[in-house]
Amino acid sequence: MIQLLLAIIYLAFISLGLPDSLLGSAWPAMYPQFGVPISYAGIISMIIALGTVVSSLQSDRVTRKFGTGKVTAMSVAMTAAALFGFSVSHSFWALCLWAIPYGLGAGSVDASLNNYVALNYASRHMSWLHCMWGVGASFGPYIMGYALSGGYRWNMGYRIIAVVQMVLTIILVISLPLWKRGSKSLLEEESKKSVGPLKYHEIFKIPGAKEVMLTFFCYCAIEQTTGLWASSYLTLKYEISKSTAAGFASLFFIGITIGRAFSGFLTIKMNDAKMVRLGEGTTLVGILILLLPFNQKAAMLGLILIGLGCAPIYPCIIHATPEHFGADKSQAVIGVQMASAYVGTCLMPPLFGVIANRISVGLFPFYLLLILILIFAMHESLLIKTANIK
Repeated sequence: MIQLLLAIIYLAFISLGLPDSLLGSAWPAMYPQFGVPISYAGIISMIIALGTVVSSLQSDRVTRKFGTGKVTAMSVAMTAAALFGFSVSHSFWALCLWAIPYGLGAGSVDASLNNYVALNYASRHMSWLHCMWGVGASFGPYIMGYALSGGYRWNMGYRIIAVVQMVLTIILVISLPLWKRGSKSLLEEESKKSVGPLKYHEIFKIPGAKEVMLTFFCYCAIEQTTGLWASSYLTLKYEISKSTAAGFASLFFIGITIGRAFSGFLTIKMNDAKMVRLGEGTTLVGILILLLPFNQKAAMLGLILIGLGCAPIYPCIIHATPEHFGADKSQAVIGVQMASAYVGTCLMPPLFGVIANRISVGLFPFYLLLILILIFAMHESLLIKTANIK
């Protein structure tokens, strides 16, 4: 039963990743059709991120009321409906409308699933499960690239992913009894001893809470900026075709996927803090390759290394949350962490869209480097603050 439930959680993480890279890979083909500037991808990304912020902040209350299984099934169903809505949209404003349930469906499930895994499984499982997110995120651009290169329009790429999400929704609904009968760790039992959901001002007062929020803000900023703009960067700087660029952009997500697969094994010997530092160093090397005047093959290598570097950062910080803040506060803190991450998603990729539109898309690696420096500073501060209270 435990293994079957774990397999269901793997599927849920795949479903989280599938839509995340679609907009970036499809946008070079989408924006000319709608007659909008290239920077308008940031508007859609912002709406999706705002929805995830709202639902993440409510994750503690929603999960306590309905449970992780029901929250996951409902959220995937909302995402499936939104993706189908994208596929039948004929105007930019229709995309903005469907972006609302798209975002709302992502926030609660992300926070709820991550807390469930952090409480019940070892760090290696968190890395491997987020590897499954990378599998989904890697397949997204390939499916879109297949649709574009096969004579279909971008709509077909969204429609295919929507159908996959619908199938996953059915599987999740069937699996609901497993969540009730699944094994519960001592940490999970401890997490339920708290009187009720923490208020936001109470969370902010916890030592290290602000630092971990800023770390997540910066991490998602670098991940989503890369995912959203890598395809456009390759197209405009190296003058390669849109369909080829969509495939190349998936290299970033392939790097994340492979990196998280290996990270699971490395966590057996290295703790979460060391894994995060390893990821920061690898990301730095990838960004530096993009900064140097190499050809498109070097740019491809740089994207893979950035993905490899991003791989351990997100899951290892999440897994350390119960240790840093206590199991009784972990769901509330993870919910705020997710909200902070999506605020980063909301603000930073659109900001680069403005920079690319008004100055140059060539500033892409400089932008990523600045965000990486902030990640390092905030994570080190987090470790100092939480070490002082142990």
